[in-house]
Amino acid sequence: MFSEKVVVQNKVGLHARPATFFIQKANEFKASIWVEKDERKVNAKSLLGVLSLGITQGTEINIIADGADEKEAVDMLVSLISSDFAE
Repeated sequence: MFSEKVVVQNKVGLHARPATFFIQKANEFKASIWVEKDERKVNAKSLLGVLSLGITQGTEINIIADGADEKEAVDMLVSLISSDFAE
């Protein structure tokens, strides 16, 4: 299991288009991936799950992965969030 915390700096947070892009990237990996915010943990490959967290700009989240490509998955998703989804 591998995890890393990251602060969402994107203006709209992890909603709508950014969340969809995040989930598409998460689905490229074999590992099980979760997003954790304030003691709530949801499947990072589920749009409804990610949207239900209500992640806004400035929110710290923890990305957790477990599986063969867990480190690569976390590194890619943290990098994606850190880049503000290239906006």
